[in-house]
Formats: sequence, C-alpha cells, structure tokens
Amino acid sequence: MKYRHSQPDKIATVETARLWRRLAALVYDWILLTAIFFVATVALLGFREGKAFPANDPAYSACLILTAVTFFGWFWTHGGQTLGMRAWKIQAIGAAGQSLSWGQALIRSLVAMLGAVFFGLGFLWVLVDSRRRSWQDIASDSQVIFLGKTDT
Repeated sequence: MKYRHSQPDKIATVETARLWRRLAALVYDWILLTAIFFVATVALLGFREGKAFPANDPAYSACLILTAVTFFGWFWTHGGQTLGMRAWKIQAIGAAGQSLSWGQALIRSLVAMLGAVFFGLGFLWVLVDSRRRSWQDIASDSQVIFLGKTDT
C-alpha cells in the first residue's frame, strides 16, 4: 500500500513493508541475536562461577529479554534498520518519517513480544490493517516502510 506522508522538509510517497519481508528480516535478526545470546550467556556464567542457570530462571530470562530489547532498540534508533531489515530493504520510522526514539523502540519491542505470544497475531495484523500496520507499529506510532522500487 502506498500513501503520502510528510516530513518537515518534503512530501514523500512511501510503501509500507509487506508481511513476508518483515518476517524474512526477523529470521535474519534472530540468527544474529541467537549468537549474541550465546555471548551474553557466557558472560553471565562468569558471575555464576560457571554453574548452569536453573530452568526458567527469571533473572536469566530478564537478561535475555533486555539483550533483545537493546539489540532491536539500538538499531531502530540508529538508522531504523537492523541487519535483517537492511538485507530486505525495509526501515522502521516514526509516523512523520522521523527516526524512532528509545521510547518508541521500547514500546515496539514489548508489543512485538506480546504479539508473538498471541500466536503471532500482532505481526499478522499487517494483513487486516488498511495501512499494513502491526500491533507494534500502532502502539509506537511508527511504520515499517519498503525502501526498494518494487515489493513483489
């Protein structure tokens, strides 16, 4: 879907990213994030004298969630693209075309996790929303746009 949105210095026509592009970028990002989780786990094990974490350890889970939020948040607030998003030519921007703030990135991350817990409904919402917005787009007043010429 193409629609016009304004920036302070120009009017641009943007195309919101299709679901398949968003999911493909997410797969790329999760591969990288899995490697980062391994590094974070090794670092955390140093504080536990090498002892394994108990199953369902809330502190360990919180550290991994914080790692994921920081990963996505940093990329979204510094250019709007994770490495997967760069590969698939999509970008997260504010509703007026501006870079995302850390507040928006935090909201996007938390709502995306919530949407994933509900069988991916937050992501699938792109298929029913007239502007192709996911739950995290709506909640954070942002959008994911396609940067290429065609989205086939």
